[in-house]
Amino acid sequence: MSEENQPLLACIDGDESLTTKSLIVTKSSSNRLAITLSDVVEEREVDFVSAVFVATFDTKSGNIIEWSFPNNLDSQLEFLEFKALPSGAHTVDSDFIYFRCKNLFGLGCYARMRLNCEVERGARMKTVGILTPNYTTLFRHMQFLENQVQLQLQNCGDYDGLEEFLKDHQEAYPMSVNTDQPLITSKYLNHDTKLPIMKITHPAGCFSQFINFFGPSIFVLWKLVLLRKRILFFSPPPIGVVCYRVYCACCLGKITIEGVENNGDVDSIRPYFYINVADIDVISKQSTYIACTTEKVFEEKPQLFDVYVDNQRVTTKDQHLSHSNLMKVNKYDMEKYTNLINHKNDLQHQRITAKTDELPSEESFYQSYFTQQNNEIFQTLLDISCSNERTITNEHMRAMGLDPCSDRSFIMDLLELYAIDALLVADNPCCPY
Repeated sequence: MSEENQPLLACIDGDESLTTKSLIVTKSSSNRLAITLSDVVEEREVDFVSAVFVATFDTKSGNIIEWSFPNNLDSQLEFLEFKALPSGAHTVDSDFIYFRCKNLFGLGCYARMRLNCEVERGARMKTVGILTPNYTTLFRHMQFLENQVQLQLQNCGDYDGLEEFLKDHQEAYPMSVNTDQPLITSKYLNHDTKLPIMKITHPAGCFSQFINFFGPSIFVLWKLVLLRKRILFFSPPPIGVVCYRVYCACCLGKITIEGVENNGDVDSIRPYFYINVADIDVISKQSTYIACTTEKVFEEKPQLFDVYVDNQRVTTKDQHLSHSNLMKVNKYDMEKYTNLINHKNDLQHQRITAKTDELPSEESFYQSYFTQQNNEIFQTLLDISCSNERTITNEHMRAMGLDPCSDRSFIMDLLELYAIDALLVADNPCCPY
């Protein structure tokens, strides 16, 4: 098999945590990625739950943690009740929220029940949530939490089902919650400051909706994620679908070439999911993050973010980004988007014509597509940095699928951020063709 036809992701022998499905993305002589069936690795992750809780809106005290297991969870995780009940939640009947508290990640399902009761101001609002060390398994418990929040609205104070659920997901693990150290051993979770490696574990259709929503601008976000910019998505409630956008945006920056993340002063992508004003002190200290909020006040604090995404509008007040072409969709971005949609259609055709049910999902495909794009760019840059000339030409730019003119600022920022020793020279910057 030639180098250009090597599998996008290869199976690792002897690792029982890996399963294999069929998909390969290769590049043809026309520089267009082509899809054939081969190997893709999907990891079976440890589905461990650290804690479960019920948050409610109390007419006298505001947002409170009504109950938790282990007990006194709110004393260990400050502002948990405000993450579980987002600002503006009272305007919708149901929602779900992904969030982060120190080293733990949470998923809460919210619901509002209308009442003819003055004491509760005409409505009862609750969120039932869980905390885990790994955000990529949270969605598996969505249906359980949706059912439980309805039960809590109808039968306040009945927590037996929640206790049993937690015990079932804590077998052979400690029962206490240490919010400063991960609960799972190093076999399952990194103990350093990096977050878990991105997995292909999106809820069905999540990535497809993400791509369709942003259209060609997805490649503007892709570059910003690779440059580890601080990206904040804004939306009024419901916020759940926007949490998925945070989830997918993180996946745009996945790189599997060994050693790339360690080059230069590059921090790992940090998904914070839903944040509010209580998180300002935390995110103000971050050099990179991706998050979402329902609070419009953040737009007035541009020092807290590099990029602000309101619906489909991707904007910035950063001077460097404003004066570069990074925020604009260029010709090569349009071509990449057209190819991406063509690839998706190819996969759909293969799913119809193939005689097996063991075909990868669209989510797997999108993950693989962006991973290969990233790997090709960084491998090219690393190869150039090891050559005698160490110069990036317009031909190199085109080979990486980048516009020799419009993407100059992007590639220069990439070289600086990842400390790659190469020079970008313009053969003819005014007319690169």
